[in-house]
This record gives sequence, C-alpha cells and structure tokens, in this order.
Amino acid sequence: MNNASVAIKVEDLSKRETMISIFLIGLMFFIFGFVSWVNSILIPYFKIACELTSFQAYLVAFAFYIAYFVMSVPASYLLRTVGFKKGMMFGFWAMALGAFIFVPAAMSRTYEIFLLGLFTIGIGLAILQTAANPYITILGAKERAAQRISMMGICNKAAGILSPIVFAAVILRPTDTAMFQQLGSMTDIERSAALDELVRRVINPYIGLGSFLFILGFLVYKSPLPEIDTEHESEHLATANAGKTSIFQFPHLILGALAIFLHVGTQVIAIDTIIGYANSMGIDLLEAKVFPSYTLFCTICGYLIGITVIPKYISQVTALRICTLLGTIFTLLIILAKGEIHFLGHAADVSIWFVVLLGLANSLVWAGIWPLALDDLGRFTKLGASIMIMGLCGNAIMPLFYGYFADALDVRQAYWVLMPCYLYLVFYAVKGHKLRKWGF
Repeated sequence: MNNASVAIKVEDLSKRETMISIFLIGLMFFIFGFVSWVNSILIPYFKIACELTSFQAYLVAFAFYIAYFVMSVPASYLLRTVGFKKGMMFGFWAMALGAFIFVPAAMSRTYEIFLLGLFTIGIGLAILQTAANPYITILGAKERAAQRISMMGICNKAAGILSPIVFAAVILRPTDTAMFQQLGSMTDIERSAALDELVRRVINPYIGLGSFLFILGFLVYKSPLPEIDTEHESEHLATANAGKTSIFQFPHLILGALAIFLHVGTQVIAIDTIIGYANSMGIDLLEAKVFPSYTLFCTICGYLIGITVIPKYISQVTALRICTLLGTIFTLLIILAKGEIHFLGHAADVSIWFVVLLGLANSLVWAGIWPLALDDLGRFTKLGASIMIMGLCGNAIMPLFYGYFADALDVRQAYWVLMPCYLYLVFYAVKGHKLRKWGF
C-alpha cells in the first residue's frame, strides 16, 4: 500500500487518538532511556572487566551515540519509504540484534565486539528517535511542545534512574568490592578467570532484553499508532518556503542541531562520568552506582517544573534561557567549590552535588531546542529531524574529550569541557533560534 494513502494530518486526529499516540510514544521514550542510560554503569563495569583506561572506557558512549550520526539521515529516508510504524519496527529489531551481539562479546571478553553491539543498538535508537521526536513535537499545540517533550523526558529519565540500579542488582554482587581490590595481587590466570566470570554475567540479561525488543517491534507495528503527514505544508509555509531548496537554508535548524550536539554532550558527561568522579573521592562502585540516578532525579524535577509553568507562567524560550545559565553556573561550582559534606548517606566533596544539579540545568534544554529548531520547516520536517538527531553524536564525542582530559589532568579539571558548551547554549537561547537568514 502506498504510504501516503494511509497518512493523516495531525489536525485530523481525535483527542482519543492523540492521547493514545502520546502514550505509545511515552512508552518508547521509557525504553530509549532504559537502554541508553545503562551506559553510565557499563562504562566503569567494562573499565574493570576489560582492563581499560578512562579514554578507552568512554568509547562505550562513542560507539553507542556515533550511530546517531551515521544513521539519522538514512533513517529519514527509511521512514519516508516504509512509513513511521514499520520504520520503528525495524528500529526495535536493530536494537534486539545489538543486544544479542553481547553474547559472543561476553563469551570471549572482547571489548571491540561489545562496542559493535552498542553501535548496533544505537542504529536502532537513531531510527526510533528520528520518528518519535517529530511525532511528539507536532502532536498538539506548538506552544505546548516543550510541555509534551518534558512528559517524554520524565519517561526517559525515570527509566534512566532504574536502569543502572537494575543492572547493578542483576550483574554485581556484594562480594565484588573485595574482588576488585584483590585484582592487582592476583596472578594473570586468576585475574583472567575472575574477569571472565564477571563479564559473562551480562549474557542472560541481554538475551532477555533482545527478545523483548524483537517482540515489542512487532507489537508497535500492529498498534493503533497513526501514520502522520509531514510532507505537505500549509499555504502560509508553502509560500514562505517556496524558494528553499536545501535544509541548510534554515539557520535556526543548523544552529539548533549544534545546540543539541553540545547539550547532549553535557548531559551524558554529567551522568556517565559521575561514578568515576565519585570513585576519585574513595567511593566504591557499589555505593557510587546511585549517583547517576540522583542526577536523573533532578532532571525529572526540572521536567515537572516545566510541565507546571510552561506556557502558563513562562514561555519555553525563557525556560531554555534559565536552564542554560544554570548550567554555566553549576559548571563553575563543580570546579571551584570544595569541602567534604555528608548528604544522603555519602561522604563526598560538595562539588559532586553540583554535577548532580546539572540534571536540573539540563532538564528543559532539549525540550526548548526542538520546537524552536523545527519551527516552520514544513516539508523539510523529517530531514530537519534527522539533522537534529545527528546532533546526538555529541553523546559520542564529548565524553571522549572529558576522558582525555581526565587522563591528562584529573577527573575534576576535565569538567572545564562543559563551559564552552553552556556558553553556546546561552547564545542559542537568546539569539540563535531567531535567525532565519544567514548573515556575516
């Protein structure tokens, strides 16, 4: 069947159909979060199990998120060819394949095969994100887009809170702390045997995850989620975009994609590095595993604030400006604030709690950038969303910068990499999103 014949315009959806669609997309965002944020504990886990440097360990994030750069534009053409629902089914199946690749990787304790599995999972997520983000952006009033995206963010980050805790509960054991401390004194044969046993614990969980994702892909294809029409423009947009022949003729989109690149980089650094930062303060892995959840909890608090105040009390642009300024301030405090405090049962330097608070600063940035960047794209919406998804490779690249400086300097000074990111985000929030014509 021709895909265009079954696609419908957003304004033709009933309220019930819109709510069902939002619920299904919310479920997908929960799964995105569960699969993505488990990287925060996979990084220190693989660093121990595969005997890696900090830079090598952050290749977990690189392999996972560089798939967004590789696949985002092909994903837009896939969705245009087969439709949103079938495209999302293929995305879930790619994720399932990536999970199954963990089995031979664990059997041989080969880090490169693990990275291939993570890259394949990222390929699937790139397809799903390319479909889901424009879906939720246009399913309703434009001025409430940040509110809807915040709701999706709660689903995503709630899963992120659970995933490292669930992973640790399934994979790690109370006796592991003693084993980690004894690795240096073991013989090569003893250490190899201990690490082989440690890494093979991922086999059953990832077989289960892969099976679940494969079945879910089929169920999404059979779900009542409607196809939506992003190929046809209103008369106003058709006139405004009449002379546009390239996606690069939309400065607010290109600058927005760079903003997404830097934003997701700051977000993944705040979450994926905090266990290592806690380790530098003498906090072991079994205790430090909860710190990513603290950061994500702060993010959820920010989402709840956004849902409450946007657009009733403040605009989504104002919320974006506030969050980017907070990110700049918290970054300075991470580097400059010192002194041990006892909080939530942890004895740690106060600076780690400003890393946690980056979750609050980052909460409404994604929700603020997306509707601004996709504004008035019309028939360029799918390709524009793909360009935005390409920006997610910031998750891949920014942690490597952090890892390099963590090895060269120390894990605290490496947080300086966040400062230029937040300064650019302030620029986009204040001026960059308004640009509709390139000028130098």
